[in-house]
Amino acid sequence: MKKIIVFCVLFLVIFNSTAQDDKEQEVIKDGWNFGALPTITYDTDLGFQYGALVNLYHYGDGSRYPNYDHSLYFEVSRFTKGSGINRFYYDSDRLIKGLRTSVDISYLSDGAYDFFGFNGYDAVVNFDWIDQDDSNYKSRMFYKYDRKMFRFKVDLLGNLSGEKLKWVGGINLLNFKIGSVDIDKLNKGKDGNDVLPPISEQPGLYEKYVEWRVLKAEEVDGGFVPLLKGGLVFDTRDNRPNPMKGIWTDAVIMGAPAFLGAESSFAKLSLTHRQYFTIIPEDLSFVYRLNYQTTIGGYVPFYYQSQVIVSELKGANSEGLGGGTTLRGVRRNRVVGDGYLLGNIETRWKFYRFRFINNNFYLALNAFLDFGMVTKKVEVNPDLATIPGAENYFDFGAETLHYSYGAGFRIAMNENFIIKADYGRVVDKRDGTSGLYIALNYLF
Repeated sequence: MKKIIVFCVLFLVIFNSTAQDDKEQEVIKDGWNFGALPTITYDTDLGFQYGALVNLYHYGDGSRYPNYDHSLYFEVSRFTKGSGINRFYYDSDRLIKGLRTSVDISYLSDGAYDFFGFNGYDAVVNFDWIDQDDSNYKSRMFYKYDRKMFRFKVDLLGNLSGEKLKWVGGINLLNFKIGSVDIDKLNKGKDGNDVLPPISEQPGLYEKYVEWRVLKAEEVDGGFVPLLKGGLVFDTRDNRPNPMKGIWTDAVIMGAPAFLGAESSFAKLSLTHRQYFTIIPEDLSFVYRLNYQTTIGGYVPFYYQSQVIVSELKGANSEGLGGGTTLRGVRRNRVVGDGYLLGNIETRWKFYRFRFINNNFYLALNAFLDFGMVTKKVEVNPDLATIPGAENYFDFGAETLHYSYGAGFRIAMNENFIIKADYGRVVDKRDGTSGLYIALNYLF
């Protein structure tokens, strides 16, 4: 097994408008402040990331700090394994009186999107087939396809009873373009053993699923998914980016109705409970998240099944199970089904605080345990168990809990701009080996 040591240099360029000067207390920020991050990050599933992002915060007169009035986020970046992020995200509880408004406009391209089949362990994954040093090697792209996704998303959050019980509503327009990996593009500049075999000689799992009709003919090239969202949220968090106490629970229904142009109409239910406990005031907390998501009607096209429904989008992607936002260490999209259960347990320790260039910083460590499994399976024809070599693709009835564990490090500026690094390891080798994820924000 190859061991990869990754050195990541993170640069913070910090600009601020005004602040109250009090050497004995934390700086109270007001006006406009932002963090700019020209950086190299790393994700086991995506590779090295290069590009730039800027997050601007407006704290008003500072009376609500660390809560902000407006947040604007811009990112243009690329990953060495073929992905790209072009994203604008806006969040504010002051744009419309009495409402929190979030807007996301993104174009996400992924030339090598992970696809391991459906229903967790029911889908056999041969990791030696994608290991160039193994005698059974087939292609690094065997469990990949090409995906391009455009997203326009607007979410509204309003009070129902006081400031704790809220309603959530919104619209999410997604357009997917799906196809085989562009082998010719990936082979440019390659030679020797690094040259990938053409799809005609070595089809991947996506092509085999098309041939075996596991995927319907009308969904194999993608489609348009217009979604309406409605639900309830109960929120007593003391701080949105990294709460030390409180509860954040939501029940959300997402529907793709035919009258909006959905090529396949369906509805999904998501129930999520997050709770935060203070162990040492200001410094040490214990937190957990439980999430249950399932299809309650209609047929969900395969390219949407990896989407994780959330009431608040924390990053460019909300997908899994498997990867840096769900099961850390497990291969991205390893656990995909028509319904699932996900759990994350963490301890978070802010072990050092300091001020730099008139801004507040803290350093933190976290340890975690993640688990999840498919609870409602995508329908796969059981007759496929009789095809030649079926044992390399299907193990019907094998699905059970997937586990991973690990630790992480955080650098936070003014409580809101948070750089993270998490390293997770799997318990079962059927999920891969391990994963390193360097990005932004806490998981929840």
